Formats: sequence, C-alpha cells, structure tokens
Amino acid sequence: MNSIAIQALGELIGTFILVLLGDGVCAGVNLTKSKANNAGWVAISFGWGFAVTMGIYTSAFLGPAHLNPAVTIGMAIAGKFPWSGVLLFIVAQMLGAFLGALLVWVHYLPHWKATKDKEMILGTFATGPAIRSYFANFMSEAIGTFVLVFSLLAFTRGQFTAGLNPVIVGILIIAIGLSLGGTTGYAINPARDLGPRLAHALLPIKNKGNSDWSYSWVPVLGPVIGGILGAGLFMILP
Repeated sequence: MNSIAIQALGELIGTFILVLLGDGVCAGVNLTKSKANNAGWVAISFGWGFAVTMGIYTSAFLGPAHLNPAVTIGMAIAGKFPWSGVLLFIVAQMLGAFLGALLVWVHYLPHWKATKDKEMILGTFATGPAIRSYFANFMSEAIGTFVLVFSLLAFTRGQFTAGLNPVIVGILIIAIGLSLGGTTGYAINPARDLGPRLAHALLPIKNKGNSDWSYSWVPVLGPVIGGILGAGLFMILP
C-alpha cells in the first residue's frame, strides 16, 4: 500500500479531474456561446457521473480515491480508513477542487465576458438552491450524501468485476443527480463546492457577482452530516 502522502496526492489528482470535468459540464451548459449551452440538467447529471468515474480511474492506483471529505469521514467512521489520514486527505481534496475550477476558468476564458448572467457564472463553480430554504436545502444535501456514503460502504461487501467499481460509482452519482439533485444542484461533497466557490471569489472572472457565502455552509455541513449518518447506518447492520 502506498504511503499516506502518496495516497493524498491521489486525492488531489482525482479531485482535480473530478472538478475539471464536473464544473466543465456546468460551464458548457451555463455559459453563453458554448456549444452545450442550455443542454439541461440531464447533461449535468451524466457529466458529473462521468467526472466521478474518471476521477476515480485516474487516481485509484495511488490510493482509495475518496475525492470527497464526506466520504473520507464516513470511511473513517466505518473503520475502513485511518483517522490519522483524514485531515491530509481533506486538504488534498480541497486543493484539487480549487485547481480543477481554476483550469475550467482558463478553458472557457472567452465565455465569461460573453455571459452576463451572474448566477449562471456562479453556478458553473458552486451549487445553489432552486428554492432558498436553509433547512430544506441542508436536508437535501444530507439525504443525497447519506445515499452516497451508505451505498459506497455497501459496495465494499459486494462483488464487482475487476475494474468496474468506478463505473458503478458513476452510475450512483447520476442516479442521485437525476432523482435528488434538482433541489440544490447536489454538491454531496464539501470539496466540490467549497474549492470552486473559493476560486470564484478569488479569480478575475468577467461579469461575476458575489460568491454567495451566506449559503456556502449548506453544501459543506449537509454532506458531512449525511455521510456520518450513512456510515452510522452501515455500522449497525449485520
């Protein structure tokens, strides 16, 4: 097994790919004059599922490919990852997410100036509620992440063809997005939201508005609580 530092490097790389492709599909759908403009929620859900799959495939040779602080915490609670590595993993995931968002900004550079809708620009980087209700939004993120973490732990007891697990996880992400993601944009991953939101705040993006920090706690704490509950349920089952 690789050292915890090498595993953390895998988390950085995998989360970088995850956000580059995930925020990339959001940019394609949201930004003016993109050829994917207005492709819709189905495209975003599938894009994020594929992004997670590719993030796992590109980093699993280095470590467990959690790519998500809520997953890392859930795995530690379930005894499948050492608590000593949790903080390092979370830092690596946050940095990878920030760098992925940075490259999305570079990739779509002319489109920011062409896009006048500030909400669409923010939505390329970070999640936001369809109807702002902090309790309901928090519950949406917690429920989605509960499904994610419980399912990932359940998968550890199943038998999949060698190399197929990342595809199954990608299908899980698509299922959560299509069924549960319409309320908040389904962050279900604190790094996926906070890293790009910070990039949105710091980068000189044309036509951007504020980064909606008043909402930013929801896609951080909601997934953490959901992940804890998912791991807790897994632990009490036989």
